[in-house]
Amino acid sequence: MSRKSRKPTRAKTVAAPSPSSGEGKLILIVCLGLTIMIWIVFGQTLRHQFINYDDSAYVFANAKVASGLTLKGMTWAFTSVHSSNWHPLSWISHMVDCQIFGLRAGGHHFTNVLLHNVAVVLLFLLLRQLTGSLWPSAIVAALFAMHPLRVESVAWVAERKDILSGIFFMLTTAAYIRYVRTPSPGRYAWVILLFALGLMCKPMLVSLPIVLLLLDYWPLERFEKLTRAGRNKFEILRKLTLEKLPLFGLAFLSCVITVIAQRGAMKLIAPIPLSLRLANALVSYADYLRQMFWPTNLTVLYPWDPTRFGILNVIAAVVLLGGISLTVLLLRRRRYLVTGWLWYLLMLVPVIGILQVGKQSHADRYTYLPQIGIYLMLAWAVADLSMNWPKRSVWLGACASIVLMALIFVSHRQTAYWRNSETLWSHALACNSNNVDAEVLLAESYHAQGKPGEAMAHFEKALLIDPNQVQVHSSLGVYYLEAGRMNDSLEHLKRALEIQPDFGDAHYNIGNTYLAMGEVNEGLSHYRKAIEIDPNDIDATSSLAWVLATWPDAPVRDGTKAVELAERADAFTGHKSQMASTSLAAAYAETGRFPEAIKTAQRALDLALATRNTADADSIRSQLATYRSNRPFRDQRSSVSPR
Repeated sequence: MSRKSRKPTRAKTVAAPSPSSGEGKLILIVCLGLTIMIWIVFGQTLRHQFINYDDSAYVFANAKVASGLTLKGMTWAFTSVHSSNWHPLSWISHMVDCQIFGLRAGGHHFTNVLLHNVAVVLLFLLLRQLTGSLWPSAIVAALFAMHPLRVESVAWVAERKDILSGIFFMLTTAAYIRYVRTPSPGRYAWVILLFALGLMCKPMLVSLPIVLLLLDYWPLERFEKLTRAGRNKFEILRKLTLEKLPLFGLAFLSCVITVIAQRGAMKLIAPIPLSLRLANALVSYADYLRQMFWPTNLTVLYPWDPTRFGILNVIAAVVLLGGISLTVLLLRRRRYLVTGWLWYLLMLVPVIGILQVGKQSHADRYTYLPQIGIYLMLAWAVADLSMNWPKRSVWLGACASIVLMALIFVSHRQTAYWRNSETLWSHALACNSNNVDAEVLLAESYHAQGKPGEAMAHFEKALLIDPNQVQVHSSLGVYYLEAGRMNDSLEHLKRALEIQPDFGDAHYNIGNTYLAMGEVNEGLSHYRKAIEIDPNDIDATSSLAWVLATWPDAPVRDGTKAVELAERADAFTGHKSQMASTSLAAAYAETGRFPEAIKTAQRALDLALATRNTADADSIRSQLATYRSNRPFRDQRSSVSPR
């Protein structure tokens, strides 16, 4: 390095020269190294299962997604709100996975790891292009790739939207750099298009226009260049902000769509005063910094805990954030500090909890893009401070290796907790035993595994924490129904509906209980209520159709209505739901359409065999035999499925 460059007063911008052949080889080596580290840590997820937290709604129990890539599915992705979100490109990516891998969880995990790999490499290439500095860019990319806080975004199939939006974040920024260096309407159009695509992956990218303004400050140094051209600071800020007006317009539109989509989930914040949400936001900013430097007790769900933001914690958070902000202000000549710190603060604003969605106080996944700003501060600060060290490259290389090995070890262990629902929620309870949602989800995991004793123990613990948990009462209703304890089932399901009268799952499950008790009219009324709450409730629609087609008492049956309901459910699931197909076959038989009943029942049998559900397969074979003898099926028992 030349003597002239050894005494900087601040980090300077390099005009991103084309790499020499030697540096080109180093770039390839860095990309290969990043890829190897990513697959060492996250490759284990190819053996992981889906988990019972959002993966069902996003993939395996979502008929539109599980049907694969279809025109109807893509139309739904763009025109519908599901799971309190509108992110059509994320839905389509899951559809593509289902088209390629079916419902084999390993294939979906493979895509997550691959996309994270792409995002990391893009970040490295982007920073190298922005700054001309290879090794600081590599360190930022490595920290981004390997930090344990990334595990949630990569190991959780439902969080595909984090990684996809990250890729479009990098691509939008790269297009913006290209536009800045050689402006043209066509190049700016690419910026707008890529930003719009990113917002359709996850609306958290609404803060990207502000990040571009920060990059104008450093490392693009457009403020300084315009100052030298005779512009004052206000004029410069106005010019650069107006330049991004179309991007701010898209961000505003995305905010409006997101508020509309999440208005139901936002009801959860109603009992929480704004003062507490502000306190939680301040403590969360500090918590994310602590977790970055000391990543312990990381878990999938941090419950809302008012004791967490007591007065001492809030004061400590204010002192920490204020101290860092003051330091950055005093050292503002080192512009990377300003850009990095504001990057972190401003990118977290949409998810910091002031407008909270969900029950969590904060979440690891929210740091996916914001913490890049902190990595920028650290990497360039170390590069500046070590400028005059003897054997600088040796010392920095050794320190970087130690840090990365530690991150790889911790991230590999953290990823292992995501192996299945049982390991995930057991770890969550080990981190925080006062976690009602973890108790419920662990209980449901045990229930699905056929471990009723373990399930009941955790359901009871959940009610001890909070006796008014509607999901717990509904789940206990299912548990007692399957155990044949009808009165206990009704007690808990009625309690669930007292707490939340519009809880569709409870209506569906109490309908199942009444049907099992032979009280058909009560059962049908609750099925209809579940469908009224959610017209796309496939289970309730299929079950109602089944009863109307197969109930032994003639006054109950209505074959025409059963066909209408079952055809709607079957079409919505893309003809890939065993339950909907079974109900439709029975409905066809009830109306005398036996050839169609046979064909549809055969499809239901194929679906049951594909999932190795031998009990259902045997039942469907019996129904098929009845249809082949030109007789409708009469069910002498409850054939509906609780949930």
